[in-house]
Amino acid sequence: MLSLIQILLLILDIVWFIILVHVIMSWLINFQVLNLHQQLVAQIWYGLNRLLEPIYGPIRRILPNMGGLDLTPLVVLIIVYALRIILVNNAVYFV
Repeated sequence: MLSLIQILLLILDIVWFIILVHVIMSWLINFQVLNLHQQLVAQIWYGLNRLLEPIYGPIRRILPNMGGLDLTPLVVLIIVYALRIILVNNAVYFV
C-alpha cells in the first residue's frame, strides 16, 4: 500500500511541475519573451493547454470572472498541495 501512496505522490508532483511550467510559459508569452509563431513553442503551449484544460475547466466555472486575471492555476496548485498533505499525513494508516 505504501507503493501506491508513493505513486500518487509522484503523480501529484508531476502535475505540480506541469502547472508551474504552464504558468511560467504564459508569463513569457505575455511579456513577448516567447513567440507562439515559433513551431516548438506553439506545440508545447497548445499541448499544455490541452493537458490542463480538463483540470482547469470545472474550477473556471466555479470561480468568478476576474477580467484578465486567471486564478485557476493557483487554485489547482493549492488543491494539489492539499492532496499531497493529506496523503503524507495519512500514509501511516496504510502501512
